[in-house]
Amino acid sequence: MVDGFDLEHHGDLEVGDGLIDLAVNVRAGTPPAWLLDAITASLTDLAAYPRQDAALAAVARRHGVAPERVLLTAGAAEAFVLIARAFRPRHPVVVHPQFTEPEAALRSAGHLVDRVLLRPDNGFVLDPAAVPSDADLVVIGNPTNPTSVLHPADVLRELARPDRILVVDEAFMDAVPGEPESLVGGSIPGLVVVRSLTKTWGLAGLRVGYVVAGAGLIEQLAAVQPHWPVSTPALAAAIACSNERALAESAQAALDIDRQRAHLIDRLGTTGGLSMYGVPRAPFVLVHVAEALRLRESLRTQGFAVRRGDTFPGLGAEWLRIAVRPEDVTDGFVKVLADLVR
Repeated sequence: MVDGFDLEHHGDLEVGDGLIDLAVNVRAGTPPAWLLDAITASLTDLAAYPRQDAALAAVARRHGVAPERVLLTAGAAEAFVLIARAFRPRHPVVVHPQFTEPEAALRSAGHLVDRVLLRPDNGFVLDPAAVPSDADLVVIGNPTNPTSVLHPADVLRELARPDRILVVDEAFMDAVPGEPESLVGGSIPGLVVVRSLTKTWGLAGLRVGYVVAGAGLIEQLAAVQPHWPVSTPALAAAIACSNERALAESAQAALDIDRQRAHLIDRLGTTGGLSMYGVPRAPFVLVHVAEALRLRESLRTQGFAVRRGDTFPGLGAEWLRIAVRPEDVTDGFVKVLADLVR
């Protein structure tokens, strides 16, 4: 616990046997069969140590950068640990509410972390002036977990400084059609973009993600990374998820999520007692509701798991995060939710 917030609590702890999962932000129905086939085919190579060259090249092509600007990691979580170990900022700042793992990793590495809290009454919109000018490492999610807000790329560029490392967590960016606000591959001084293959492709158990940054920053991160950090099956997944077929499926999935999220928002709007702040753009929505913790437990008894919000700095006990799911699942969930709220 840090200042009353359990930074180590994640959505998977909400899920249990027999519960319909609206707590974990992994796309329903994944991983697809073709991805499982690619991973399975790699199992014949397990006797050899993992070789990253092909996966690095595939990810680099996907983002239009040189391979030396990519670092493969055991999920986005490892990327935050490497950032905390490789860099020695004097004044690190994390913009909240957001995914708590970056702050947890920084604190575990001995850093004294400052927070900038975005406000719900302002739609969780970022004002770059709110970030202290002397902050030499800034972390922000885009789109942000759990607020679902997508920050404009031009606003994030205002955070860049020649003497600052700007870490942008884009774990959910591929769920945004066209990825219009992505900074990946940009030539911004000190920019470090973290990506994950977990959310869109359903690979939480495989642990695969990557960092895109300047070659010098990648060298610093690689210097504190253990040898062979990414397994052979995970490398096969990185290759498969970076080809043209995968990009086309990901683009369609983003459109599907847009439609499903609009349906969820519309249905939630018919339920009294709920409020939403900001414009949701990620595969989840954040709602404010009285007695949310009690409501979450009641939902569990009715077969639904949602994510508590009180473990995120800047939020409290009246917040819940709800994952976007297909329309039929949403309809069943909102019917139960409405009955419980009444």
